[in-house]
Amino acid sequence: MSDAVISRRPTNTPDEVSAGTILIIDDEYEIRESLQTLLELEGYTVEVAIDGEDGLNHIAARPFDLVLLDFALPDRNGLEVLRDIRDRAPELAVIMITAYGTVENAVNAIQGGAVNFVQKPWQNEKLLADVSAAIGRRRAEEENVQLRRILNKRYRFENIIGKSEPMQKIYDLVQQVAPSRSTILLNGESGTGKELIAKAIHMNSPRRDRPFIPVNTGSMPADLLESTLFGHVKGAFTSAVASKKGLFEVADKGTLFLDEIGTMSMETQAKILRVLQDRKFMHLGGIHEVQVDVRIVAATNVDLRTAVKEGKFREDLYYRLNVITVDLPPLRSRKEDIPLLVEHFVKKFCEENDKPMVNVSAAALHALMDYNFPGNVRELENVIERAVVLTSGQIITPDLLPDNIVGRNSALSMIGSRPDASLFDIMEDAERRIIGEMLEKCAWNQTEAAKRFRIPLSTLNQKIKRLGIELEKRSIRENGTA
Repeated sequence: MSDAVISRRPTNTPDEVSAGTILIIDDEYEIRESLQTLLELEGYTVEVAIDGEDGLNHIAARPFDLVLLDFALPDRNGLEVLRDIRDRAPELAVIMITAYGTVENAVNAIQGGAVNFVQKPWQNEKLLADVSAAIGRRRAEEENVQLRRILNKRYRFENIIGKSEPMQKIYDLVQQVAPSRSTILLNGESGTGKELIAKAIHMNSPRRDRPFIPVNTGSMPADLLESTLFGHVKGAFTSAVASKKGLFEVADKGTLFLDEIGTMSMETQAKILRVLQDRKFMHLGGIHEVQVDVRIVAATNVDLRTAVKEGKFREDLYYRLNVITVDLPPLRSRKEDIPLLVEHFVKKFCEENDKPMVNVSAAALHALMDYNFPGNVRELENVIERAVVLTSGQIITPDLLPDNIVGRNSALSMIGSRPDASLFDIMEDAERRIIGEMLEKCAWNQTEAAKRFRIPLSTLNQKIKRLGIELEKRSIRENGTA
């Protein structure tokens, strides 16, 4: 049943700290004993139950971090017990264990709310890793419940949400620098929330009652950007039929947020530098200087130091902007913040769409936690908005998430209409599909396909025959022969 011989030790003494509490529901004594010994050796507190009803009684009597649930129980089906557990303790993590490792069973277990599916005989290291991961997620979710009470006090800084160490450092730095007059440079990938940080700085400064003006400098041609920032006088250019204030004037006594500053032309950079140095500028076409008191918060998703070396950004402007630097981490490096962000966005979009508050299933949250979000917080926000709009019930389930997040385009999609297929059948289907696609890509030239696969031509021919790949309709030349 397992891959190692293990010896039993006593359960945790009062002086020991348990790694977690686990309930084993299995009717086989040998299985229960092996699992209990393995887990207690890792510091877990373990209880056992002999059938579904016994297991539900244990759950009613005390809280657990995790349940290891057998698929086949004497009094009822394991999936039925799983449904009862979900009804009674929806937050409780469940790993299904079975000797009947069909794809259909695995799919049914995950769809029923199990966080994982393990086949007997298990591998000890893999099982322990799955247990540790499941309990880690469960405790993160429990922590989130408590964090809701203090979001507005500590972990929610305006609309910036996160409890991770990188975000805590940002909170501390922002709180330190917000009251000052210093220029601030925000570094971070697209979608990491640079504008939200800029607004948090403004709202926690003495300028909070004055304008906060954001401008995306990368979305405008140079001439339009200069007119937008500095304004113009009547007749300054063909379409200037009237004088117009620029954003530096509009933001006087307030904050001007210059996003994507690394994309500005060198000429515009020179004018920005003068404003930072002298707090003065002239309208386009004007002859009089305008004095302003504007705090600059700039943001970039490119490395300005590299841009300076490449001659694309002024070195003197870089040092003027780089008085205080705030580096925003990508979401993939602070995944512990995802549950908090999900909760925030669910509430936000339920309110915006006049929908009752919905919850996110454990499986959906699991998928979100496992995804790397190249678009960062902005991508997560869009994903949650889509799910809230599409849901017709009270729970956001994995089917409401995009394919690239839940892996519907992964190898498991090959199961298709064959839920009863064995792993061997699925692997054959995958191999048949891969070889067929490569042959088609190579115009059905088997020699070329074998070369791309880096296998002998004879091996490829054997696979084509074994897998029954149709070649009748091909039109190929194989060294001059079909």
